[in-house]
Amino acid sequence: MEKAIKECTTHDIYVSTAVAMNVLGTSYPPSAGAFGEDSMTVMRGVVHFLQTGGYPLFINVYPYFAYANNPAEIRLDYALFNTTDTVVQDGDLQYNNLFYAMVDSVIWAVEKAEGPDVEIVVSETGWPSAGNGDITTVEHARMYVNNLITTQMKSGTPKRPQHAMKTHIFAMYNENLKPEGVERNFGIYRPDLSESISRKLA
Repeated sequence: MEKAIKECTTHDIYVSTAVAMNVLGTSYPPSAGAFGEDSMTVMRGVVHFLQTGGYPLFINVYPYFAYANNPAEIRLDYALFNTTDTVVQDGDLQYNNLFYAMVDSVIWAVEKAEGPDVEIVVSETGWPSAGNGDITTVEHARMYVNNLITTQMKSGTPKRPQHAMKTHIFAMYNENLKPEGVERNFGIYRPDLSESISRKLA
């Protein structure tokens, strides 16, 4: 396997992996971000490989799920990029959106795992337009996508403000073959190519 990886990378084919936020054991405040005991051994190996080869770590970041699982303690406007208030003060760093707080918690965890130069790429993020009552509306999905685009055009995260971060929106289409619920409603478009959330690409 290691030989195959080396052969691939000599031909500009890069190797990485994508992880979900649950690899973290601690994520709040962001500076406390650390991999959990059950993932630490594996993630240390992954981080070492990425750090040595100069490859990025891909992460799936979903403020929707964080909010939906804890609406009593997480503000909806904070999850939707819809406030300019400092909601979380973490030392000298100020956070007015949950997305950046989640990303920075991973950056802290990666640095603690001896990966100070590992680039973070957001491989998936989005907000469902239906499937969970008033939380998942077309308006909320549209707000999240548009605010994400606007925010990402301005700067990096509070921890890495000078580093533009590649971010991928999930998903292009609603997936009507998935079971009923939020999982089928992340699309910008419906399967018939009509707009699902009428995005405004700022």
